[in-house]
Amino acid sequence: METEPRLVVMLTHHDYTVENARVIFDECRDTRAEYWGMKEEPLPREEMRALYAHMKALGKTTVLEVVAYTEEEGLDGAKLAADCGCDILMGTTFSDRINGFCQENGIKYMPFVGEVVGRPSVLKGSVDSLIREANRCLEKGAYGIDLLAYRYEGDPSELIRRFVSQVDAPVCIAGSVDREARLDELRRVRPWGFTIGGAFFDHRYGETFPQQIDQVISYMESGLRETNNRGETETP
Repeated sequence: METEPRLVVMLTHHDYTVENARVIFDECRDTRAEYWGMKEEPLPREEMRALYAHMKALGKTTVLEVVAYTEEEGLDGAKLAADCGCDILMGTTFSDRINGFCQENGIKYMPFVGEVVGRPSVLKGSVDSLIREANRCLEKGAYGIDLLAYRYEGDPSELIRRFVSQVDAPVCIAGSVDREARLDELRRVRPWGFTIGGAFFDHRYGETFPQQIDQVISYMESGLRETNNRGETETP
């Protein structure tokens, strides 16, 4: 059975974890969100470890997204993910060392592809080159891909449509899913998942953080029901 794209709630704003991440999570712990994540900065390691343990004790799937572009920084991020017991490592520039470390420690690795610069991050590169790079990462054993589609300097819609259709693995659309039109696009194309962090803090989907989470999940499910009732999948 087809499923709607998974919402990964990021306790982050402007590509950094918020200082009151624990408070926000506890306000939202009873929402329908199953996937929860943070960035590697700036919370202290002990605080991150405790919060991830708290999430996992409540049955959540945990994600660390590392906004770093050198192999050493990426490997440090992978070690942090392992120390915190994270299920998924997103971000970093792919390397065999990071990939090997994740495999040895039971972490699902979803690296960035393309030229990623800055923080908040920006994605550069042709669609064809991004697809080729993604498939090389998968051939080497990566679990999936972290795609900064709405931070792309080119046409995000073309990128998402072609990338999801030509990359046969989990693809997470990360960053700037901050309006209903983009949710509609994701409902049509159906990547594995997508992240929302800053848009919730900016109240793009409603008044309170918990209400926004459940509203987005319900909205994505309604798109799946509409498609199943028609017996066909829309194309953008």
